[in-house]
Amino acid sequence: MPATGLWWGLLGVAAFSFTVPFTRVAVEAMSPLFIGSARAVVAAVLAAAALLLTRQRLPSGVQWARLAVVTGGIVVGFPLLTSFALTAADASHGAVVIALLPAATATMAVLRGREHPRTAFWVATGVGAAAALAFAFIQSGGFGQLNWADVLLIGAVVAAAIGYAEGGLMARELGAWQTVSWALVLASPLMVLLTVLSMAQQPPSGTPIQWASFAYLGVVSMFLGFFAWYRGLAIGPMAQVSQIQLVQPVLSIGWAVLLLGEKLTMTTIIGGLAVILCAGVAVRIRLKPAPKTKPH
Repeated sequence: MPATGLWWGLLGVAAFSFTVPFTRVAVEAMSPLFIGSARAVVAAVLAAAALLLTRQRLPSGVQWARLAVVTGGIVVGFPLLTSFALTAADASHGAVVIALLPAATATMAVLRGREHPRTAFWVATGVGAAAALAFAFIQSGGFGQLNWADVLLIGAVVAAAIGYAEGGLMARELGAWQTVSWALVLASPLMVLLTVLSMAQQPPSGTPIQWASFAYLGVVSMFLGFFAWYRGLAIGPMAQVSQIQLVQPVLSIGWAVLLLGEKLTMTTIIGGLAVILCAGVAVRIRLKPAPKTKPH
């Protein structure tokens, strides 16, 4: 039943929507290097257990190389870059910039799959990117004064988009949750090393709420959330389920206001709506089949 896929997809998006606010909570006490790396270690332990218990087959040689791309994007790049960025940026601000992710993922999928979308796709993507940059410039004090946190957030979007696009292709071969799990396992040696380094530099400490936020990032944001999200995509219809991701930044901004007490400014509202709208248009154009040309 199609509605089942939509509900699973919405559950996954709801799980991911807490990532930015909870990262903001955790970085108030813990090192961003620790948060970005240790959460991947926690998720890798769970992933390894799931792979062993279900006796999944090992990826082939070429698949390991492609998994390294997924790993670099969603296990290493996005968590570390957002953790450092959110030491300076508000959660609602981060959510607006990260709202570029659906359009960026669609763009990377187009480039990776050598698709030829309509010109309107590139226009919508370009306008969305310009809206996100304009928002970042305005929040930083004017054009030409881009905050370093915004540079990190944009880098995180690019990294995640590359990882999602390659991961989508890998999921057809290895399975959805299996792809994420193998990526976590592949990254584990590096992330363990970074975790040890971060603990040597700054022993982690925090309140119970901050530790609970970190636990959520490791268990849900980096692992369980992908189960619900990819299950929704698998049940489908994929075109409709994938668009649910557009709700994520709205939820993240809402959690930032409700849970963290951040002020919802008009700039955030306008910037968020502009980026989300453009992302939605770009995703819909890509998913809509091109009109067939009539034979002469």
